[in-house]
Amino acid sequence: RKSTDVEDKQMRSIEDQIAELRAFAKVEGLNIVEELVEKQSAKIPGRRIFNSMLDRIEKREAQGIVSWNPDRLARNSVDGGQIIYLIDCGRIAALKFPQFWFEPTPQGKFMLNIAFGQSKYYVDSLSENTKRGLRQKVRRGEYPSVAPIGYINDKLGDQGNKKVFPDPERFKLARKMWDLFLTGNYTVAQIIGVAYNRWGLTGKMGKKLSTTTVYRMFTNPFYYGDFYYKGELYNGKHEPMITIEEFDLAQKILGQRGKPRPKDKRLPFNGLVR
Repeated sequence: RKSTDVEDKQMRSIEDQIAELRAFAKVEGLNIVEELVEKQSAKIPGRRIFNSMLDRIEKREAQGIVSWNPDRLARNSVDGGQIIYLIDCGRIAALKFPQFWFEPTPQGKFMLNIAFGQSKYYVDSLSENTKRGLRQKVRRGEYPSVAPIGYINDKLGDQGNKKVFPDPERFKLARKMWDLFLTGNYTVAQIIGVAYNRWGLTGKMGKKLSTTTVYRMFTNPFYYGDFYYKGELYNGKHEPMITIEEFDLAQKILGQRGKPRPKDKRLPFNGLVR
């Protein structure tokens, strides 16, 4: 198993684990029924491949499990308890780990239970440390999430100290979207069309920005310098794109949705937007 979570980034790769386990099984003289690969966190129960493996063991398709380490099998009390229960029932006759000793004896099950407990403790502690780090980050005014349209996350900074910067390619285009909206004469759909067809501004995968994304943009305090985290508003250190007065005006315009639009089709910026 290889988790996609932060705490597993330094763990051995899938290929590395498989190579080590094949060599280990050969030395131990084990007959491997099938190699199962899982790329999912073990913090919570409900993993499809793990549950399928235990179902097959209960059906007597195999009598044991070979894994790199107990924490590759479980990092929560439910999954760890299932394994120990199957050992108690005799369904699992053997567990083999290159880095951990186990025998199906009271002492062996006791040590295995401790190993699963340590894995859970590690995940719980890491989660608390991560949350504490995020709280400290937002207090410093650093945005803790994915940068919105017009900005970019610093991917080269130290972990925990990465900042958000104006996107050199999209910042000015996002500002032009605000300019159009603040006139009160452009709908969100029209702005999306201008941004996509005239400026080439796209979202993920090179597709046109969605209406939901752009509505969120025009209601996001991030653009005037603040941001929400856990329901609280914080003052950010990033470079604002608009003023708070412009943001307030945008909210008034959004509040007028559904009212008749201006009949004058000679909209500002017509013929000027390139």
